[in-house]
Amino acid sequence: MNRGGARSYPHRVTTIATPFTVPRAAAAAPTRRKRGRPRDPEADGRILAAAADLILRNGFDHMTVDEVAARAGVGKATVYRRWARKEDLAVAALQQVYDARIPIPDTGSVRGDLLAAYSQVLAFARTEQGAAYLRTSIVESVRDTRICEMYRGATAQAESVVHEVFQRGIARGEIQPEIDVNAAVQVLGGILIIRTVTGQDLPNETEVEGLIDLVLGGTAA
Repeated sequence: MNRGGARSYPHRVTTIATPFTVPRAAAAAPTRRKRGRPRDPEADGRILAAAADLILRNGFDHMTVDEVAARAGVGKATVYRRWARKEDLAVAALQQVYDARIPIPDTGSVRGDLLAAYSQVLAFARTEQGAAYLRTSIVESVRDTRICEMYRGATAQAESVVHEVFQRGIARGEIQPEIDVNAAVQVLGGILIIRTVTGQDLPNETEVEGLIDLVLGGTAA
């Protein structure tokens, strides 16, 4: 008791929360840094380019992931993180070689359109990479059904251009409407493939005109 008989109480501070009370900030959890190097955004392109080059030069059997990694400037584990098997890498690499759609020419006549379209395909097939692509795709299609599907898709893409040409010719009255368009299209493509696989010279400009006239001779209205 203090003087005067008043009872004393222990000193106590009461904090009243108000809308303006600033709460104490919770301790921030430490940020854990991920181990390893950051992912290289350009690695995929380098790996696919290296794999495609090796496949086209040496064939699938002689392409190794070790050599692909060395050429791409990455570790072997980097390649396997993206493509679990060598076959998966091969499919993706070959798809990169021929992945652009061929523009559909429109010269006003079926003959002119076919000459323009066939010239574009021949320009690709005459390059070292184009010839190797055709040979390798055909050979590897027998071994791997996925490469077969990829090559079939690329071929269908090229053939769709010529299909469009023939359909316009039918609409203009240049071509018989009852012809087998698939057969007409594949005659020209088949000659290109046979000569590429057997190592024969590809058709020159004069021969291309003769081949197109041969096809049109059996389809013209």
